[in-house]
Amino acid sequence: MEFESIPGVGAKTASALAEVEGAERALREGDVAHLASAPGISEGRAARIARGAIRREHDDSSRLLRTDRAREIHRELLSLLQDRAVTAYGKRRLETFYPSGSPSRIEEVRAFARRALEREPDPDVREALSGVTPLETPRDVRVRDRCLVTSDAETLAAAREALPELPVEVCEDARGLADLARSYSTVIALDEAFTGVEVEGDVQVRPDALSDPAEIAPERVLSFFATNRESIRAAISVHRTDGMDPPCDLDSLDDALSRLGPDGEVRDDAELDRLTRAVSDLDASVHTAESVANDSLRNAIEERDVTIEGTDLLSLAERGAGIDSLLSRELADEYAEAIEAAREHLIDALALDPGESEIARGAFPEEPTFPVEHDENVVGRLREELVAEKERRATRGKRELAADLAAFRDPSEALVRAALDLDVELAVSRFSREFDCTMPDFSGAGIEIEGGRSPLLAEPLEAIEPVDYSVAGVTLLSGVNSGGKTSTLDLVCTVVVLAQMGLPVPADRARLERFSEVHYHAKTQGTLDAGAFEGTVREFADLASGGEGRLVLVDELESITEPGASAKIIAGILEALAETDTTAVFVSHLAREIRSAADCEIAVDGIEAVGLEDGELVVNRSPVKGRLARSTPELIVEKLAREEGTAIYDRLLGKFES
Repeated sequence: MEFESIPGVGAKTASALAEVEGAERALREGDVAHLASAPGISEGRAARIARGAIRREHDDSSRLLRTDRAREIHRELLSLLQDRAVTAYGKRRLETFYPSGSPSRIEEVRAFARRALEREPDPDVREALSGVTPLETPRDVRVRDRCLVTSDAETLAAAREALPELPVEVCEDARGLADLARSYSTVIALDEAFTGVEVEGDVQVRPDALSDPAEIAPERVLSFFATNRESIRAAISVHRTDGMDPPCDLDSLDDALSRLGPDGEVRDDAELDRLTRAVSDLDASVHTAESVANDSLRNAIEERDVTIEGTDLLSLAERGAGIDSLLSRELADEYAEAIEAAREHLIDALALDPGESEIARGAFPEEPTFPVEHDENVVGRLREELVAEKERRATRGKRELAADLAAFRDPSEALVRAALDLDVELAVSRFSREFDCTMPDFSGAGIEIEGGRSPLLAEPLEAIEPVDYSVAGVTLLSGVNSGGKTSTLDLVCTVVVLAQMGLPVPADRARLERFSEVHYHAKTQGTLDAGAFEGTVREFADLASGGEGRLVLVDELESITEPGASAKIIAGILEALAETDTTAVFVSHLAREIRSAADCEIAVDGIEAVGLEDGELVVNRSPVKGRLARSTPELIVEKLAREEGTAIYDRLLGKFES
């Protein structure tokens, strides 16, 4: 894949993506977390790259949202979706869903959404998902106890690339090999020329070593699984709880992970644990064994009356003999018992096997001496034996466990990806269920909504009155203040944005055309100055002469200037839009004046207030087709005329009806 062909990807970003194994798959699947593992690419940047790749795949050059308010609606909806995702990955993955004009892209997401709607959000699954994170590849794995050896420059380069975890040494002869064997516990020679060379130490001739990295450096596999163990286990829990079809045997994977420690060490190996304790406790156990011997011998001396003939004492003195000779002559049995006690204590304390015990016995020599002291050379040999056996056992255990886990590398990645993708599906499912959504139909012209409830309203769903509204062509939307005109525009924009993202929409039923652009102009705050007014008029002039298949939503454009001039300007814009294939809804309190100023028939819909109760408007939130809604002042005057019966109120009411 040519990464630079993706919109927004330059040479530097393409180079970073090239360093990531599986980048092409991640781009196809929108795997934001995997793309973010590339050097210097943040998750936000990865989401934008994924969107660019999706656009390229669908040849999608559309830019549906053309105004700030339209883009704001999209951001608010995306935030609502993201709030229903559990994982950080799910929140980022949802950012790859964008409003599109491409039929193939919309249908691709619709297929995903249909699967999502079949999901039943389970609290236990969501709890399990909270522990799932994208898998990481450790970059700082280093092995210090073994090395690779070669005399060939080409092999040297290949070894450093294939096994960067291990030091690679250059060696020409047996002497150099022997030096390395004294520095490393294991030396792996890659050249067949070293076959038959005998040196002291663990030296292996393995010309094929580079073909099996997991055996030579099992730390690579173990580090990967140790780093990602909790996430993989959480993904296992997700699959079990949700009943998903797993890519491998979950029990076998879970069992292998249970044998792996948090730092990549092998767990539940009793022999390795014994050797580890023995190495750790060796010095302390030797000193304790010395104390055992000396205490035993001191007690024996204190309890024993030793009688020495004068001639014997004179003989010992003439020979310069001391306590050692006296012990040998008078307390030989007691000394032997003390030494045996020290040996048994050392063997028992370290749980030594027969071979190790044989070395340990020599740590306390039989020649009488007081106080008893260990032989440091023997203790050193025992330490070397224990350390060597510990490292051999650890390496063997690592290789065995790495061999078991290596087979689960790809399945584990698939397992975690499936769990993370499930989070995205469940987010869509929760959004759809919480806002009573349905999949819309793309047919006909304009837009038709039945039972729509805007998720952007700051009210509980059950408190929102459902809205029915349909529009095709150019329409004025009239209505009382706070009657729901702006909310209706928001609902229309919401339905279009979600539908063209390929997602379900908050309505009982929705039908719409596939729009090429969405222009939503929010209410202007205050009258514009001359420059801003000119810019706004230019913008709408360009809009009126633009392309086909657009949706234009405008909220009270009359606020840009004086009411009389506004009505004429809006009438002219609507006339121009009516001549194009545009669906437009203009909210205005000047509907009567605009319709009078227009040279063509302009449809007017109304959000009607059906009366006043206790000073509060009672409103039918669904716009009535072909009805110019009465204003709040008209309703108040009507109420006064009905209640007071004074002529002035009838006269005022007549002005509204003329």
